[in-house]
Amino acid sequence: MKQDMIVILDLGSHENTVVARAIRALGVYSEIYPHDITAKELQALPNVKGVIINGGPNCVIDGVEIDVLPEIYEAGYPVMAAGWDKALCEKKLPQFTDDLEAIKEAVKGFVFDTCKAEANWNMTNFVADQVELIRQQVGDKKVLLALSGGVDSSVVAALLLKAIGDNLVCVHVNHGLMRKGESENVVEVFRNQLCANLVYVDATERFLTKLEGVEDPEQKRKIIGGEFIRVFEEEARKLDGIDFLGQGTIYPDIVESGTKTAKMVKSHHNVGGLPEDLQFELVEPLKQLFKDEVRACGVELGLPYEMVYRQPFPGPGLGVRCLGAITRDRLEAVRESDAILREEFAKAGLDKSVWQYFTIVPDFKSVGVRNNARSYDWPVIIRAVNTVDAMTATIEHIDWAILGKITDRILKEVKNVNRVCYDLSPKPSATIEWE
Repeated sequence: MKQDMIVILDLGSHENTVVARAIRALGVYSEIYPHDITAKELQALPNVKGVIINGGPNCVIDGVEIDVLPEIYEAGYPVMAAGWDKALCEKKLPQFTDDLEAIKEAVKGFVFDTCKAEANWNMTNFVADQVELIRQQVGDKKVLLALSGGVDSSVVAALLLKAIGDNLVCVHVNHGLMRKGESENVVEVFRNQLCANLVYVDATERFLTKLEGVEDPEQKRKIIGGEFIRVFEEEARKLDGIDFLGQGTIYPDIVESGTKTAKMVKSHHNVGGLPEDLQFELVEPLKQLFKDEVRACGVELGLPYEMVYRQPFPGPGLGVRCLGAITRDRLEAVRESDAILREEFAKAGLDKSVWQYFTIVPDFKSVGVRNNARSYDWPVIIRAVNTVDAMTATIEHIDWAILGKITDRILKEVKNVNRVCYDLSPKPSATIEWE
């Protein structure tokens, strides 16, 4: 990477990612590193211009208060501390809040005046760097890419197509956990419009059989992730020269999968769940980007608006929205209710203003009335949130009339459902997905 960088050392702050995003918003690249990085390791990083020590409430591990190594102050970089009075530097600030604009103002002087960093972090430079890095890593070999049609995999596909062209082989696996009409749309857009080398695999029965009776969310994710790789391995055996596996890993995936001061929130399909016998070298060109940057990268690459700004969709698909052990009737209830929600949001113009919205069907029933008799049917839970980086999220306050119309349609059109609820939980304390 050729851009200047500000390194954030994690001393247990909840706001590490917000600080990194604030610095990037100033046009300077920033990454988060463990508190115990050595001076030698720090000096080996490319184009470091300064260090921010970011203190917070998670600064105690196994009963011992952690701190950066003293040698960091002698590594030759300007150092600023936030929320860490013990820091051996002159520049100290109070603990950061989650206010992006306030953080930008607080660090601007340090970044530009003290560190002399150049504002050269932008998507034009990022794409140029990644194309060069991909070509260096891959050479004339082929890359196999899981193409779900979501934002991350679509942008990865466009970036790899720009870098290696026909040496990219896209595989779309219909695992039976896709949204209504999703697989058909992926084939239409990528094979017919973008002329990508696309292989379509219908593995519905294979996945649902493997998931039968599995209740634990982590186990479901691991099964889905592992089965995905095995499908790719099988497809790779049919092709010559496949040595690499492209993945849509983004920066929040890496951060949320656990660091020394932040316990794992949940395993992401792009980070955890890969089998030990993985036979491909990974190509992860988006692993430095937050979600808003992924979209900006897609725009830079010329992808259609509707593709870049389509709804985020987890790798395990509806498998993490059909809570507990997946059953085919509840899976269909999730799929149909989600389609109704998306249709009504589009009619109301909310599809362009709400970042993510979907339905969940839990693994318990509630009492209701059907045909003048008591019935036990599934509830449907609606979730709609707004976020910039997927690390924090606020609740979208939907007009009651719109919610009423959505509820009425779900109760009338979706089988075995008698109740609709609206999730009012922000992130934190809740994650965006339920599993």
